[in-house]
Amino acid sequence: MISILQAKFRLFLRKPMLLIGMTVMSIVFALLLGAANYSSINVPIYTDINNIEETPLWKDLNKTQGFEFTLVTKDEAKKMVSEGDAEAAVKLEEDSYTIVIVTETSNLHLLDSYLQTFYGDILMKDKIKEATATSAHVDSNAILDELKEKEENPLFKIQTASFRGDDAVIIDNQLQTIFGFTLFFVIYTISYNVHNILQEKTWGVWDRMILSPLKKWEMYAGNLVYSFLMGYVQVALIFLVFRYAVGVEFYGGFGKTLIVLIPYVFSIVALALFLASIVKSTQQFNAIISLVSVSLSMLGGAYWPLEIVSSDFLLKVSDFVPIKHGMEGLKAATIYGASMSELLYPISILTLMGVVLIGIGINVMERKNT
Repeated sequence: MISILQAKFRLFLRKPMLLIGMTVMSIVFALLLGAANYSSINVPIYTDINNIEETPLWKDLNKTQGFEFTLVTKDEAKKMVSEGDAEAAVKLEEDSYTIVIVTETSNLHLLDSYLQTFYGDILMKDKIKEATATSAHVDSNAILDELKEKEENPLFKIQTASFRGDDAVIIDNQLQTIFGFTLFFVIYTISYNVHNILQEKTWGVWDRMILSPLKKWEMYAGNLVYSFLMGYVQVALIFLVFRYAVGVEFYGGFGKTLIVLIPYVFSIVALALFLASIVKSTQQFNAIISLVSVSLSMLGGAYWPLEIVSSDFLLKVSDFVPIKHGMEGLKAATIYGASMSELLYPISILTLMGVVLIGIGINVMERKNT
């Protein structure tokens, strides 16, 4: 097996462009297509408050980077919403707000959540001032200053999340794009390397190698381990670029994403071997891998979040797609802050898929040779 790996790596050093090309394409596509999703959402604002732009209310409201609030008249706001120039408009008041919409969108929930939090902070500060107004021993300003200092690093953080059952959904377009294109493009890198097994069998290379001291399991293991290493290096390199060069934080779960990638890459290696075992020629393999990779990416949520898919049938089918479990594992490790014990579910599913597919693939391939 070691000799096969050494030979494969020598060939890689002579022709490294596949790995380099797929890595660069993944990064470029994620940057270009994700750039449109990084921009803030424009929200027109109208209000009866005089000179609101000079008030602390307006300054605090615009501290977020997710929304860009624009002050307009009531008629202009309604016109923008009705004509589709804005998803929603907001009427601001001192202690409440009203959202004006034509149809419900995914960003509406984000806007409503932000405004609820914003006004909740305002009401809390007002209650503190009222409660301390009658006490000479309590300085309300000191309490508010302390709360302000604690906003970035609070003493307690209360968060409830279920990996599979919560109604609350968080969609991070930046990570969705990075994860999706990374998991998609690595299919081609792995498939090309597994394709060499089919090619070598067709050329009779394996028949000659059997006469050598090499055992057949070593020949399979050498090729599959090499395919796994090439695939994992590609996805890990992409994540490293986005983490340390682009500055994506991965919600503090970068290390866990590298662990989730291991069973995903293994399952794709197994899938490629299974496809190589059922085709009759390298031309068929090249044709089917393009069809399968695009189809699995659509069903698995690489192109768009599965949270926006309403078809129960498609969601059931996606349970049998490795990309779905890879995406769920990566999102759980980052966006939802799942622990390693919670990540065992997608890791186990991907590992099981890999074991089953690799077993079937080798069995079918050997039967065709007898």
